[in-house]
Parts: sequence; structure tokens; C-alpha cells
Amino acid sequence: MSTRTLLILPGDGIGPEVMAEVRKIIDWFAAKRGIAFDVSEDLVGGAAYDRYGTPLHDDTMAKAQAVDAVLLGAVGGPKYDGLDFSVKPERGLLRLRKEMDLYANLRPAQCFDALADFSSLKHEVVAGLDIMIVRELTSGVYFGEPRGIIREGNERVGINTQRYTESEIARVARSAFELARRRSNKVCSMEKANVMESGVLWREVVQEVHDAEYPDVELSHMYADAGAMQLTRWPKQFDVIVTDNLFGDLLSDLAAMLTGSLGMLPSASLGAPMANGRPKALYEPVHGSAPDIAGQGKANPIACILSFAMALRYSFDLGEDAERVERAVETVLAQGVRTADLMGPEGGTPVSTADMGDAVVAALNASL
Repeated sequence: MSTRTLLILPGDGIGPEVMAEVRKIIDWFAAKRGIAFDVSEDLVGGAAYDRYGTPLHDDTMAKAQAVDAVLLGAVGGPKYDGLDFSVKPERGLLRLRKEMDLYANLRPAQCFDALADFSSLKHEVVAGLDIMIVRELTSGVYFGEPRGIIREGNERVGINTQRYTESEIARVARSAFELARRRSNKVCSMEKANVMESGVLWREVVQEVHDAEYPDVELSHMYADAGAMQLTRWPKQFDVIVTDNLFGDLLSDLAAMLTGSLGMLPSASLGAPMANGRPKALYEPVHGSAPDIAGQGKANPIACILSFAMALRYSFDLGEDAERVERAVETVLAQGVRTADLMGPEGGTPVSTADMGDAVVAALNASL
């Protein structure tokens, strides 16, 4: 039995379709590289609600806590719009992040050369782009208390609280600095210290962690709104960006579109090391469940495949094999293989989800 354990949660919409292509990659590693995984599968999101009446069953949560890594497809869909907020599909994903304490969300924005013209920005602005946004994931305004909708006099008031502790800021800052040391050794921290006390604390703590533990890493600070502007003006000035939960949500989606398609973007959510030294980890493509194309074989599986590559790198210390997958994807794109979301003005016939997965496997075979 392999000591590498992986829980697959395909979820809703296109989730099962793109995850089927990841299964091909996992099988390829077992057959061709002798790298095997103990894989289990379960339900999350709307699929779990349909079966159990909850978006994440307690037994599934226990499995997620026990494995080395969780690979998730997507959750949600219009079928579930009428559900109470507490049982909406997205609550299953939020529970995974919260209870696994996955405080560092890693979202790379890499523009493959073959897709540089798909970005809304000029070719020279995005060609060769390779940045990493590290988003704090378990605190901030999405989790702070008090929260809710209350009534004051004759009107309703919506309340959400932005709250951060020193330790929450420090641990995600360390994640960013450690990543930078493996890349170009440069971190930009983004907040709103000019108008928010939480931003003042964020800037102070990031600077303190840097000065005490990572003086070799180049550190800069930027207001988050200015950071959004700079990401669209000259994104290649950045290497690693670290920011809070709310701003990270916004900035990472902005950075996603620099690459031309959400169907290309993976993510990793990491927590503290377990007893075996591997971090608690959940990997998922950035795209949503895309219910409008679900079941039609139109979905792009590359983001999910690249999410598995991130798992190889960050959970299993298989960096060379992660690069092997990434190069295979780059090869396929350079050959002009495209799903519908990657079709350019020159036209052509897009390949299916399964065909794209097969093409990546073929490129992996060619790499041996």
C-alpha cells in the first residue's frame, strides 16, 4: 500500500467531468512512474446535500482530516439557490477550509506562451507571467463576529466584522516568505492600512516577521486598490503577493483573468503540518461548477490537472513530477489542442474534456 493518501471530492456541475481526467493522470503515475496513491472518493456540495441533506457529511469531514491531501472539483448550481444559507453547497467547501484550518490559499497566475493572446491585456504585458497570490483563508471579514442582518428602527443593517490576530497574520506571512524563497525571493504585502486598523496591524506584523525571520527576502507593501491597478498595468513586477481573505478573493480573480481563462487556474489551500510532516491540504480548480455546460464534455480539465500538480509539489514533495505535468500541459497547448473556452478568433473545432485529458496523458508518455 502506498503511504500517499488522497481524497477526491468531485462535487457538482463539471466537477465530476474534470476530475475524471485527473484520474487518468493519477493512473499514469502509478503505471509509468511507480508513484501510487491510495485514493478514496466521496461527496461534497449539492451532491452531498442530495444524498445526506447536508453539503458535507461528518464522515467525509473525518476522511478529509485523515488523508494527506483532498482534491475537490467544484460545488454549487442553480438547483440549490433556494436552500437555506446554512446548507448551501458552498458551506461544504467553507467547512473543509475552516475545520482543516487551511489558512494559506495559493493561487498561481501563470500565462502559458500559447495563450498569451487570450488575455484582455496586451501580449507583452502577460507573456511569461508567473505570479503567486497567497490569500489568508480562515479569518478576516468572512469569518469575523459579529455578523448577520439585524434591524435598526425601520431598516435592516448588514454586519460583517473584519478581524485578524497577530498569529493569524504571522503564519500566512511565513507561508508567503517560504514560497518566495523557492521562487524569485520577492514578496509584496497588500492591505488598506490607510483606512483600516486591521490593515495597520497586517502591515506591522508582516514587517516584523520579515525582519526577524526572512531578511533575505525582498519585501514591499502596497495598498490593495493600488495593487489591483498595478496588476492590470504591469503584473510581471510581482512574484509573491500576500494579502487578507477579502482582498485575496478579489485580487486572485483579477489575476486569473490575466491568463485568459479561468479554466486554466489551479489553487492550493494549506494548513499546519501533520504528524507525518505533510501540511493539511486541499487542492481545487479556481473555476466554478459551470452548470450551463455540465454533462456536455465542454469543460476544460486543465485547472483540475494543474491542481493535482500542485498536490504533487506541496503535499508529496514531488516537484520534478509536478513540473512534468505542467510541461505536458504546455506541450498540449503549444500543439493547438483547445477546449471551447480556449478557442481563438481563428476558429477551429474544440476538443472534448476527455480528449484534452487524453492529450495530456499522451504528452506525459512522450516525456518518458
